Amino acid sequence: MQPIPWQDKPQNCNDVMWRNAANPIIDRYAIPTSNSIFNSAVVPFEDGFAGVFRCDNKAVQMNIFAGFSKDGVHWDINHEPISFLAGNTEMIDSDYKYDPRVTFIEDRYWITWCNGYHGPTIGIGYTFDFKEFFQCENAFLPFNRNGVLFPEKINGKYAMLSRPSDNGHTPFGDIYISYSPDMKYWGEHRCVMKVAPFTDSAWQCTKIGAGPIPIAIDEGWLMFYHGVINTCNGFRYAMGAAILDKENPDKVLYRSQPYLLGPAAPYELAGDVPNVVFPCAALHDAKEDKVTVYYGAADTVVAMAHGKLSEVIDFIKTNSL
Repeated sequence: MQPIPWQDKPQNCNDVMWRNAANPIIDRYAIPTSNSIFNSAVVPFEDGFAGVFRCDNKAVQMNIFAGFSKDGVHWDINHEPISFLAGNTEMIDSDYKYDPRVTFIEDRYWITWCNGYHGPTIGIGYTFDFKEFFQCENAFLPFNRNGVLFPEKINGKYAMLSRPSDNGHTPFGDIYISYSPDMKYWGEHRCVMKVAPFTDSAWQCTKIGAGPIPIAIDEGWLMFYHGVINTCNGFRYAMGAAILDKENPDKVLYRSQPYLLGPAAPYELAGDVPNVVFPCAALHDAKEDKVTVYYGAADTVVAMAHGKLSEVIDFIKTNSL
């Protein structure tokens, strides 16, 4: 297996996580039709990496595309969007697809995304090889966003985080968890984490949503997430992290009060939607004590940030709400 993409911390950096000097690693025009490429998901695959990428075209139609990389930094993204076959349903209607996540569970790679079916909801699909894809039943009724699967079953059931929403630029949002016996029927919906009070942690006081696939650690589940504040210049998205209980992940053990990464670099401050850091994928190496997070910057490009896994965990515990 290839080592995860990595870059050592710059000498003058005092932050727990730091940006890759090559950012943005994927340009908005990386394929001929694209207006922007962002909020995308990456996993180890064969002798390198595979991913599912949000590529909005020049008509600003939202769709998801497969891509491959040897090193996780330099990517070849297919020029045509993913075409799905029927999985556990014949109903594969979709007005749009965006903000995918990907994880391997048991024998296949599962994909979730925001699926357009009378408004945004959570689409589910799977692939064995990133060449042939199968679409399943939508997980929830509209409106919902940020569907993020856990990488293994919990108490014998599949588990997914999501953020119930409205049909627009949602000015609210909390993180929920739902369970399924078969990836078709979902229930047992429980609230995991609500927005923080403005006076306690303003960067996450408007809405929050799960980001990359949760990472199993000794303390439980490490969940990176985005938090939003509504400023006089509009929404501002930053990245934080929390630790959830291993057996009961609707229980939050720790939650970062300060953010880990907020919009500061030029490619995060300016773009189609300014002031956005939106994490969607994370690769980790526990033996090397490394974690690399892929995030969408300003809804325009893909960037990477790195950190020591142990330092991120200590940061959350030490600076918990």
